[in-house]
Amino acid sequence: MPELHVLRVFVSEDGEWGNPLGVFLDGERVPEAERQRVATELGFSETVYVDDPTAGRIRIFTPGLELPFAGHPTVGAAWLLAEAGSPVAALQTAAGEVGVRRDSGLVHVAARPEWSPELDYVELGSPAEVRALTGPPGGSQAAYAWAWIDESAATIRARCFIEEAGIAEDEATGSAAIVLSDRLGRAVTIHQGRGSVLAVRPLGDGRVEVGGAVRLDEVRDHPV
Repeated sequence: MPELHVLRVFVSEDGEWGNPLGVFLDGERVPEAERQRVATELGFSETVYVDDPTAGRIRIFTPGLELPFAGHPTVGAAWLLAEAGSPVAALQTAAGEVGVRRDSGLVHVAARPEWSPELDYVELGSPAEVRALTGPPGGSQAAYAWAWIDESAATIRARCFIEEAGIAEDEATGSAAIVLSDRLGRAVTIHQGRGSVLAVRPLGDGRVEVGGAVRLDEVRDHPV
């Protein structure tokens, strides 16, 4: 029976919040035909299947579809591989190679903004306006709403709604953070969802790095 690791990615400094993630380190034990069904039943915003731990080859599924790349699944998978004794310098995704860097217990991944799913990026006037949202602004089916907390300190408040992928609201969205940092052309710290924290910065080579802290909540066998 495959073993499921349940993580939270981009947790706050005190280990709270973060975006839940399911990871099967023995992903090859989940048949191709069953992967979408399992991801849908688990209900996490993303589920990762590690097909080759040594090479860092992974697949990423939302409850509704497979993604070529996503931020919090790559951060979480890289962290878990290191914890399991198989650290990698890069992950191999359908979009391409994702660089991995570990620093002081945090994990950062580097990817290209164009790999991120298409979203409407909506800047609002204040963090209070972001907090007051009850769904995606403007009737969008996939929107990332954000506002400056303190522009001089490069801190941002954000929320993300991806209804077309089966995600009513994403607690922390690394791929969107990559795009926003690229558009702003600067490093920022993003406070998303209920309390998740993402550190993001352009690398100057067409890639943007996003990272944060990860916690392991549970390990359990999962029937397929």
